[in-house]
Amino acid sequence: MNIIRQPRVYLVGRQQVDSAQIERFLADQQAAWSTDSEVGAEKLCELAGRLCYLSFGKGRKSNAEYLANLIESAHGSVLEHAVWNFLIAGVSRSFTHELVRHRAGFGYSQLSQRYVDESTADFVEPDCIADDPRLHEIWLASIRQSHEAYCRLVEGLAARFAREPDPTLRRKLARQAARSVLPNATETKIFVTANGRALRHFIEARANQHAEVEIRKVAILILRILQAESPALFGDYRILALPDGTEVAETAHRKV
Repeated sequence: MNIIRQPRVYLVGRQQVDSAQIERFLADQQAAWSTDSEVGAEKLCELAGRLCYLSFGKGRKSNAEYLANLIESAHGSVLEHAVWNFLIAGVSRSFTHELVRHRAGFGYSQLSQRYVDESTADFVEPDCIADDPRLHEIWLASIRQSHEAYCRLVEGLAARFAREPDPTLRRKLARQAARSVLPNATETKIFVTANGRALRHFIEARANQHAEVEIRKVAILILRILQAESPALFGDYRILALPDGTEVAETAHRKV
């Protein structure tokens, strides 16, 4: 059993642009357009925005300038065409209970406790508990008790369902019942797909000083990845340190 203190976020997917099809569309419209961004999400957002007004080849020339105007104008629907895929690990079930409340523009696939054996589970400890030796011991004793109960229940339930001929179903029946004693601190992994507008809303809601610390950590990690990945869409955010050492993010362009 390992105790985890920091989440991990992996950017595993990003968009690719089919330049030939864009050129085909422009030729059909007798229009010409080019952009200076190499980021697929930024190209597609600019293309979508220019389509709204048939403004190919007109007005603001750089992609960053064009997208900055869209963000300043709160033309947020255009940002929904930018999509990224993340794997998030080292997080608790408490975290994912909060994360999946973000529905519009998000898709999720999470580790299943019905099929995955949690006898080797790890657990996520809140910083405010880990920093206090007395509280840490209380937390650790509770985690160990719950985990030991899970293991004993799985063993007992496996014997109870021994007559079930399908071994996969037999294991599932045992684990899905035994998981009822596992705490919210149990570590999990989740695959997340989200569009640019939804991610901005997530960052503004969760990289906020009033948000729970664990989800705030993840929101800041995602923001840092996106600022490197797509500065034209996320460069307006500033990351600030609070007196307690945690971080928050702010922007002048909220609710785009």
